[in-house]
Amino acid sequence: MDDDAMDVAEARYELVISVDARRSGEYDDVDKPRMRARIYRVLETAFTHAKVGRDAVHMEDRGDGVLLSVAGRIAVTRLLGLWLVEVHEKLRDENRALRVPLGLRVGMHVGPVRHDDRGISGRAVDLACRLADSPVARRLLDAERADLVLVVSDALYEDVVSSGGKFIEPAHYALARLKIKEGDVNAWFHLPGRPAPVMPAGDPPPAADAPLVADAPPVADTRVDDDATDADADDRPRTPRAHYTVHGDMSQHSDNVYQQPVHIGRITDSPRPRKD
Repeated sequence: MDDDAMDVAEARYELVISVDARRSGEYDDVDKPRMRARIYRVLETAFTHAKVGRDAVHMEDRGDGVLLSVAGRIAVTRLLGLWLVEVHEKLRDENRALRVPLGLRVGMHVGPVRHDDRGISGRAVDLACRLADSPVARRLLDAERADLVLVVSDALYEDVVSSGGKFIEPAHYALARLKIKEGDVNAWFHLPGRPAPVMPAGDPPPAADAPLVADAPPVADTRVDDDATDADADDRPRTPRAHYTVHGDMSQHSDNVYQQPVHIGRITDSPRPRKD
């Protein structure tokens, strides 16, 4: 087996980084090339300042973003720490002259990656892309009016982020559960330069010991009191007991047959008769 065939057959354990631009579809044909040029300037400047050699980085163009993998010889802490700081600072610098600032979503995961003549593939690649493209990442970037949101996999957080390091603050990450094509996963969200974000409504963090399964739908209360229906009356299905919180007057009616017009409730337009 030659070296090229072996490279395709054997996976390399690398850091995968997926970078997507916010609302890229809103850029017209004139502005999109400028947006793409800014993304590359941001990323490449950050690699230079973080002293990550270009030969250690695989980079693929994705039209409205970039897919990268970094060789295992480069410490992951350097990418999560110094490189991310440089990305954020260069992005802020680019945005100073823009009426509509460029926003980036960055997904990261470490895992086996296979290289071929057309690029990279593998589950690690899929997960990094899913994280960056998640609805939670999109909503968080907009809700916080941020330039950059980082999303890391649960494994990457536990193995690297949780231990901290230079420019790495575990307490500045927030946990959320994501529903992706491959199933539900935990992910950690970080806005560089800010405290842990408040996650958008509708995406509460899972309990510490919660299994990674889809949330169960709410279960209706179908219990019936013994005195709510008459078991000997007929075979009609019993109506579940309802629960209400009421401020003011209320009446509840069911299975009634009225033989003449009926008024239910107070008439508020006429004065009440006085009691002598």
